Amino acid sequence: MSSNPFEAAVILDGIRRWVEIESPTERPDQVNKLADLVASGYRDLSVSVDRVAGRDGCGDHLVTRSSWGQGVPGILVLSHLDTVHPMGFIERLPFKVEGNRAFGPGIYDMKGGAYLAYHAFRQVCADDVRPPLGVTQLYVSDEEIGSPTSRALIEAEGRKAKYVLVTEPAREGGKIVTGRKGVARFEVFVKGTPAHAGARPEDGCSAIRELGNVIQTLEAMNDFKRGVTVNVGVVRGGSKSNVIAEEAYAEVDMRVPTMADADELVPKILGVTSRTHGVTVKVIGGLNRPPYEKRNAGAALYEHARSLAAELGFKLLDVFSGGGSDGNFTAPHTATLDGFGVDGKGAHTHYEQLYISSIEPRARLLYRLYQTLQ
Repeated sequence: MSSNPFEAAVILDGIRRWVEIESPTERPDQVNKLADLVASGYRDLSVSVDRVAGRDGCGDHLVTRSSWGQGVPGILVLSHLDTVHPMGFIERLPFKVEGNRAFGPGIYDMKGGAYLAYHAFRQVCADDVRPPLGVTQLYVSDEEIGSPTSRALIEAEGRKAKYVLVTEPAREGGKIVTGRKGVARFEVFVKGTPAHAGARPEDGCSAIRELGNVIQTLEAMNDFKRGVTVNVGVVRGGSKSNVIAEEAYAEVDMRVPTMADADELVPKILGVTSRTHGVTVKVIGGLNRPPYEKRNAGAALYEHARSLAAELGFKLLDVFSGGGSDGNFTAPHTATLDGFGVDGKGAHTHYEQLYISSIEPRARLLYRLYQTLQ
């Protein structure tokens, strides 16, 4: 038996067990199967485990609370159990180890990081001395689709906490995330008038042609200098090539670095109107995740994590990310640090992988944060 409680091979074996239960968001039965395994890992620890029943086609959420430190603001650890990879993807991307890399669906985003937080918590429970703050670990089932059923729970737990640590994967070279763009999602519905494209084109008003105008309006809002991106990612419309299209539809993603950008641009997109007589444009949607801006409390938490990393022998750099996470929901009111998961690459791809060398230092960092935050 190794005397090192953070031995990478042992931790990786635990990560493998979580990875080998595939858990696409849209398969609540599979997400719940993984939640069963995760919950069973807490059975012998000094915690209470609450299971929040899934709804609206999503799986259950797990809330584990340390027996110590309850009643005062403590540490909230945010993780998600769902992955983007569909069922059966593990046949294409089986768990395997090649040198310093371990592969598998969701291993990097974010089963690796979720397991590190669990393993570090196990070690805290094994210590003779209880840390100053209680630890609540929240595992949600729907982060990959924007956390529709867990957002209220995340925000409620976030408001009760003093610090929030998010186990999303590390960024290039192990960087921690101290800011993220806000994410807005929209749907565009265009309604025109159908007509025979050959015999009576003058009777028709094309919804597709008007959607083309709308797309140009939306794409013109891109401002890379400001960090604002608008992407029309899905378009549909029409019925037959010889019919002037009665309906057209689009799905839009917008990313904004600050709340001021969101306040300016969300109404602009919602206010897009038709340029063509006889065609209507309706836009619905809004801000899905508020921007996570680097604030003083978060900066102080980062400095503390950086000094702990230096004691452990590695340099912790920070980065601002364009991708959203559940940290976006807590950052506006609670000191939040993100990117505590494993280092690696290929989130959401067929080559998703973690770097085994990142397992021990990052597990130790979470352990030291649990021990020292007060």
